[in-house]
Amino acid sequence: MSVHQDKKLVIIPTYNEIENIRAIVEAVLRLQEPFDVLVVDDNSPDGTAREVFGLIGENPGRVFILERPGKQGLGTAYIAGFKWALEQGYDYVLEMDADFSHNPDDLPRLYKACANEGADVAIGSRYVKGVNVVNWPLGRVLMSYFASKYVRLITGMKINDATAGFVCYRSEVLRTIELDKIHFKGYAFQIEMKYTAQLCGYKLTEVPIIFVNRVLGTSKMNSGIFGEAFFGVLKLRWWGMTRKFPQKGEH
Repeated sequence: MSVHQDKKLVIIPTYNEIENIRAIVEAVLRLQEPFDVLVVDDNSPDGTAREVFGLIGENPGRVFILERPGKQGLGTAYIAGFKWALEQGYDYVLEMDADFSHNPDDLPRLYKACANEGADVAIGSRYVKGVNVVNWPLGRVLMSYFASKYVRLITGMKINDATAGFVCYRSEVLRTIELDKIHFKGYAFQIEMKYTAQLCGYKLTEVPIIFVNRVLGTSKMNSGIFGEAFFGVLKLRWWGMTRKFPQKGEH
């Protein structure tokens, strides 16, 4: 399959992102490399979905929405999006935040790491070349940085930014991973997806990015998210030792 025929989908989960959603979707659509966009909205009271329907009308066949009845967690939003992408026959599926903390201009770099450079999962990494985070308080930078070191220590993954939410998957990876067996809904979800992909025999690579803290809207971070991640990593290591995972090329 030539590069130009690859079907590529960017999944953007939203909850109250009215300030950002139009701008982020339009920024993705403007890229020379064509990407479609799926917004997974958890019944945002601020009218995010209504804005997306406007974008769908302006960009038929390129922008889509999955509406869910309420806040169900980041992980379940992505799982729903992954399943939709596989049903629609996408070759590459990418995930990113709605708030411009991930630069849409980096999407082609993540895609090419998979399409041209042999990776199965490409991770937009804040920590592969030092610490590339803008506008975060130092405490949060340190917490995130050491969280990734901790994940690396416990799981043995050679990844510097295991909690990153800016990722490109070959669709084969998502078909192999048993998506209904993914447990976590918060930030541990990001770790679990990467670790599971590795246990299934897939190659992970990191692409350096600069992460910029959101300018508009409010952060969805809280201490419970970190608690889930801390204990979740220990559970992941246990499952990795005791469970059988489907392997690359088996399905």
